[in-house]
Amino acid sequence: MSEVLVLRLAGPLQSWGSSSRFTRRSTEAFPTKSGIVGLLAAAQGRRRTDPIEDLAELRMAVRIDQPGELLRDFHTAHRGKTAMPLSDRFYWSDAVFAAFVEGPDGLIDALASAIRRPAFPLYLGRRACPPALPLFLAVESDPIWEVVRSTRWLASGFHRKRQRDKREVQVRVVADAGIIPGADESTPGRTLQDVPVSFDSERRLYTFRQVEEASVPLQNPEYDESAPRRALTGGHDPMEVL
Repeated sequence: MSEVLVLRLAGPLQSWGSSSRFTRRSTEAFPTKSGIVGLLAAAQGRRRTDPIEDLAELRMAVRIDQPGELLRDFHTAHRGKTAMPLSDRFYWSDAVFAAFVEGPDGLIDALASAIRRPAFPLYLGRRACPPALPLFLAVESDPIWEVVRSTRWLASGFHRKRQRDKREVQVRVVADAGIIPGADESTPGRTLQDVPVSFDSERRLYTFRQVEEASVPLQNPEYDESAPRRALTGGHDPMEVL
């Protein structure tokens, strides 16, 4: 029997790289499979050299509830007296994602317990990006796509109020191929090299997966029918997700 682990990924900064090279460390617009698997492995106390095949085989979907703002960090570092190469690193600020992980009920229950009492510190893609609480939301027994559609909108109150003229909002979903019903088979999905085979620092290895995209309608709890029928503007509060 399968279950679905639901996680809320929010924090001041997040960075989810899948194709970073040399001195340019980019980020995807959504959490990668390698990032989620790494977070789950850390929660369970797995070392970099430990097997992760069971985690890599889990099915995953991500909902972009609050896209955030892209930040660029001009990064400098030293190792002793030696200057390391300068690099550009990109982060999402004020973003909120919902992650849905489907697998055997025994494994999902174990992961849920580990997320609530992690063995190692958890982070959102990079060590400089700790998560805000709550991280764990629920374990559901419905099929993953039903859970994606039924889980409440996780955007911050500030973000929801900016769209209080909308009863429903359309939220982008990125999922493993085969999760989204009725996906157009004539339009090939995007290929990502973000499925980890090994996190061993001596032999980091990733393989490919196909992802598909869709949007789902979610209710806005801040909807106000008297609000002007236009996008409301206001200040930006990067700490709202906390």
